[in-house]
Amino acid sequence: MASPVRLGAVRYLNAKPLYYKLSEFAPDVAVSMEVPSRLADQLAAGELDVALIPSVEYLRGASRGYEILPGFAIAARGPVRSVKLFSRVPLGRIDRLALDAGSRTSQALAQVWLDAQHGVRPGVIEELPLGVSALESTADAVLVIGDRAMKVPDEPFHEVVDLAEAWRGLTGLPFVFALWVVRAGADLGDLPAALERSRAEGLAHADELARIHGPRLGLDFRTCYDYLTRVLSYDLGEPELAGLKRFAQMAARLGLAPEGVNLVFHRPRDLATRR
Repeated sequence: MASPVRLGAVRYLNAKPLYYKLSEFAPDVAVSMEVPSRLADQLAAGELDVALIPSVEYLRGASRGYEILPGFAIAARGPVRSVKLFSRVPLGRIDRLALDAGSRTSQALAQVWLDAQHGVRPGVIEELPLGVSALESTADAVLVIGDRAMKVPDEPFHEVVDLAEAWRGLTGLPFVFALWVVRAGADLGDLPAALERSRAEGLAHADELARIHGPRLGLDFRTCYDYLTRVLSYDLGEPELAGLKRFAQMAARLGLAPEGVNLVFHRPRDLATRR
């Protein structure tokens, strides 16, 4: 009997449509939940077959034979609301930067944008541990991601930057935060079709997701619904691929990703064998 496909996903609101009712559509898949950075570690360790990981972790893991599941992403074509840089000083004077431990793509994006837009390379970079509020940090600036980023008040800070909006302003391109990435040699069977169905059903039931998860997050229905249906993009189309390639180049220049990574896409094993 074949072993179940091991899939890793995140509990953040932004990911909910990507695995909506997945246990119903793919009952044999073993699903585990973690923050994006830990999913990347588990995929690298061979503990998962496919995971929703930060896009920068695909770039860093390309030498392991990682493959992108085509067509899927968590991306933004404008303000994203859930990836923000909170600065206590003018942006050009940031020297000590605290980065949310939850997502390494956003960590890299903050550094790439500060360098490209303001010529700033902080002298001290530290981690903001999971569960620690941005208000508790004494750093010049703090990167916060996920659901909690939408609840940090702007008032105590000198400047607040939505990094997806800032990226769009810098490059004119969408930003890709996360991808379904497949471990080398993994056979996903019918899982890609199930994930397509999950995404379609999840977006069709975005009102249900907003109604269920909004109160838990302390967010109103309209904010959650707009976030899922207008703020985020779940497609990996040509604009998103162009944005991902630009980010790869800029991250490599800062030593945050390897040079010259090609985007490799997963093909079902039977299709790959026929070619």
